[in-house]
Amino acid sequence: MDYIIKTEEITKNYKKVKAVDKVSMKISKGEIYGFLGKNGAGKTTTLRMLSGLIKPTSGSIKLFGEELNNKNVELYERVGAIIEFPGFYGNLTVKEVLEMHNYLMGYNDKNSVQDVIKQVGIDSMKDRKVSEISLGTKQRLGIARTLIHKPELLILDEPFNGLDPLGIKEIRKLIKSLSSEYGITIVISSHILSEIHKLATTIGIISNGKLLEELSTWEINQRSRQFIELKVDQEERCCKLLEEELNIYNYHVVEQGTIRIYEKLDEIAFINRKLMDKNINIIHSSIHESSLEDYFIEQTGSEFDV
Repeated sequence: MDYIIKTEEITKNYKKVKAVDKVSMKISKGEIYGFLGKNGAGKTTTLRMLSGLIKPTSGSIKLFGEELNNKNVELYERVGAIIEFPGFYGNLTVKEVLEMHNYLMGYNDKNSVQDVIKQVGIDSMKDRKVSEISLGTKQRLGIARTLIHKPELLILDEPFNGLDPLGIKEIRKLIKSLSSEYGITIVISSHILSEIHKLATTIGIISNGKLLEELSTWEINQRSRQFIELKVDQEERCCKLLEEELNIYNYHVVEQGTIRIYEKLDEIAFINRKLMDKNINIIHSSIHESSLEDYFIEQTGSEFDV
């Protein structure tokens, strides 16, 4: 597997506070990795470490297959990052902000400023002062600034913060295009479950500084679907009958006496009758729909913004 980022138990301590606790994550080339967690869960601290702004207290980070050390910091030339909200001089125009950044970075491609202005869709705003543009345009400008040197990896920390629904939709569309059209690997953090679900190909869930789970899109969708829930008095015998008598194999025992069936939902009455004919006592039988929000609440013990 070609990993752009791979961490091994990175930890960050601030005196007696453990902000990030042994986080091991793997981010593949070309994917959009959604880093999901409540405010204060450890997202920003983790992204600061990945961006090279702070060093881990312990653990290691590999970028583009190389373990980071003092001798290969040039790897960050292949990375663009916005950590928290991007700051600008309000008296400069959009174009001037990008030209100044180009100069300070020592990047001498004369076409790069106009290229990124078009890339993020702010051409009509290029001569407006930053103090006169909307929050959504400022987010686009921040992303444009990170793209000037044509990074392979883009790290975005809470890019939807403060945006209205239209602004969120525009930034979401931009992020998707950067991935699909330009092949940029993107790490995006958020506490908004629905936005991460719409964007990400993989989701990493962080809570209280710990990475609880990493899920692919397929795995995410499997956790958000309908099922028949049976509560029975003879769990093992019931499972045997499901397979041998009803040809049902897509089921899962979630706890003692409780079985979830993920197929033949329209045959619930037939399934109940067959089991009762075999002297299985059905305590409860119903069709449920497990939402993605339910799953994340179960994992973290708290609700997400949706």
